[in-house]
Amino acid sequence: MNIDKLHFRPYRIVRDLVANGDLLLFRRRSLISIAGRGEHSHVAKAARWDGDLFCLEVREWYGGRAVTLSSQVSRHPGRIDVFAANAGERWEDYHRDGALLIMRRLAGCDYGYRNVLAASLLHLPIARLFAKPITDDGSQTALPPFCSEAIAHAERTGGGVDPVPHLADRLTEPADLARSPFYQYKFTLIS
Repeated sequence: MNIDKLHFRPYRIVRDLVANGDLLLFRRRSLISIAGRGEHSHVAKAARWDGDLFCLEVREWYGGRAVTLSSQVSRHPGRIDVFAANAGERWEDYHRDGALLIMRRLAGCDYGYRNVLAASLLHLPIARLFAKPITDDGSQTALPPFCSEAIAHAERTGGGVDPVPHLADRLTEPADLARSPFYQYKFTLIS
């Protein structure tokens, strides 16, 4: 999804409008955003615990972790887009808490460097000629996930909804999630 007009909102004012389970897409020009044909290079989920708002993510250099969303907004002001999960409540069987449980259980896991490399190699012109699209979510590897793979897996296995049907979780990129009809842009956080 290409966001035509960003709605910048101060975190302290819209903090209560970030729902448990909302998608957090980080905009940054990088190899991931270029290869993925989008503007986002990282993705996470928002989660509330005892009144605090957290960012659940699987991030390069860190792996799976939970950090306060306010700390991420301070580090990346104007670069975190908030998307509502289950836009318009169209997916009646969606289990938001189940998806968040899967993401919480990823805390402490390693980052899936090998999986992100394998997914990125499929963007090479020669590889695209010979590689068949992998659409089977059962084709998961035993390797640790990367950010968007973790989100797609959590939504599908814990939430009961595949946000990017016809694409295996291990090939899902941030841009694929941004274009998914399962999510809808709300606003962009500034400090």
